[in-house]
Amino acid sequence: MTHQTALETLNRMTATLTACVQGSVPQSTLIQQWRTDGPLLPLPDKFALVLGDLLDRMEASALFSEESCSFSQKGLLDNLQLWADKAHIKLSQQA
Repeated sequence: MTHQTALETLNRMTATLTACVQGSVPQSTLIQQWRTDGPLLPLPDKFALVLGDLLDRMEASALFSEESCSFSQKGLLDNLQLWADKAHIKLSQQA
C-alpha cells in the first residue's frame, strides 16, 4: 500500500467514524469497515492490537441499549478517534 493510499484509507475510516458519531452510520458498519481496512494500513503491530481491542469492546457494547458500566460507547468512539489521530501521525512520519 502506498503512502497516499494508506492516508486515503485512513481518511475513509475517519469519515465513517464521524458519520457514526453523528448517528448517520450504524456501529456495525463502522466496525466492519475498520476491521477490514485497519489491518491494511502499514502501521506497527501495536496499532493492530489496540484497534482489535477497541473494536471487540465496541461490539460488546452494541449488545446494550444504554451505557453499561463496563463499556462506554462514547468513550470507545473517542478512543477510535484517538487511534486514528495517532495512526495519521505515524503514517505522515513514514512519508
